[in-house]
Amino acid sequence: MPNHFQFFLGLDWGSEQHRACLLNRVGDLVAERWIEHSGNGLAELLAWLADHTAVPPAEVAVAIEVPRGALVETLVEQQFAVFSLNPKQLDRFRDRYTPAGAKDDRRDAFVLADSLRTDLPCFHAVRLDDPVVIRLRELSRLEDDLRQEQNRLSNQLREQWHRFFPQLLALAPAADEPWVWELFQSAPSPQKAARLSARKLAGLLQKHRIRRLDALQVHAVLSCKPLTLAPGAAEAAAEHALLLLPRMHLLHRQHREVAQRVQTLLDQLVGPAPSPEERLEHRDAAVLLSLPGVGRQVAATMLSEASQAIAERDYHALRCYAGAAPITRQSGKKRVVVMRRACNERLQNALYHWARVSVACDPRSKLTYAHMRSQGHSHGRALHGMADRWLTVLIAMLRHHTLYDAKRRAI
Repeated sequence: MPNHFQFFLGLDWGSEQHRACLLNRVGDLVAERWIEHSGNGLAELLAWLADHTAVPPAEVAVAIEVPRGALVETLVEQQFAVFSLNPKQLDRFRDRYTPAGAKDDRRDAFVLADSLRTDLPCFHAVRLDDPVVIRLRELSRLEDDLRQEQNRLSNQLREQWHRFFPQLLALAPAADEPWVWELFQSAPSPQKAARLSARKLAGLLQKHRIRRLDALQVHAVLSCKPLTLAPGAAEAAAEHALLLLPRMHLLHRQHREVAQRVQTLLDQLVGPAPSPEERLEHRDAAVLLSLPGVGRQVAATMLSEASQAIAERDYHALRCYAGAAPITRQSGKKRVVVMRRACNERLQNALYHWARVSVACDPRSKLTYAHMRSQGHSHGRALHGMADRWLTVLIAMLRHHTLYDAKRRAI
């Protein structure tokens, strides 16, 4: 992007207030001030910029570390050119001005503004996402949070059952199945569970659509000899476990609701665009979901966490965000290639599961994976290579707006 801007604004973002530093085209300080993080504060920022620049907003470039939020969205909507910078890059730019390592908000705002003036190609232009993509990002992250909380509570419940009621773990080793929760609530001790009738157990299995076990098998497990514990130990563990179950039920219900909302948003993105001017995310979702190994969670994560790279069809940015691009360190005769750690962890996990599932369901991917393993690559390295290949296929499909066709795949 050509650097035709007349003014450069550096914003050091804060939770309650932001530091603003305004420079002109030759790097002279025009003005600086604190901005409150409120509606009135942002309105004052716009009026302050209009007073000190007297040029159209498109001729003012803004540098900030965070690529989204009320501050960024306000400036973008007002037609300012907003650019984001990775915090690690800001640390390197700061060394230009203070080799001693000094750091404060005022200096960071100045470094952002001056670095944008001199090194515009190092910054990334910020664009506002489609409203559906914004909702999808929030719900996708919430689904991950709910899943992690469920895992924590399941581990706690499993620990209590392991103390006094291991028969239940024989039925559900992870302690994460609602039908076993209901079974435990109706019979919170091994003695009571052993007295449950086969008819009641059959009704419970039918209610939750459990087909891998029948009532006689469940009754046989529950009838096993219980553990012998000190007086009061079993009662204490049962009480603890029973207090965990309401939270488990709530998280399970919320997780299902969020998953349904995510699927609804994906269906909305896949649907036909209302007009030719509609953004291409609607077509992008259909292209992504047509690929082997891509399901609801992977698609939601890819479309929400890498929305800008996907919209720009930027393969190199996408593989860097997802951790698929390796890092090469070379000095003299020494050359080392290592895995990229500085990436979006959610994208990295989504890419891993995409590659893993594609190896199981796509014959071409299975052959490629087997070939890489035969060359001595580890399981993780082979999946890493598969993920990078899928990103190449995805970007090619997005550029041509075509759905996946295994017959046309070249790699």
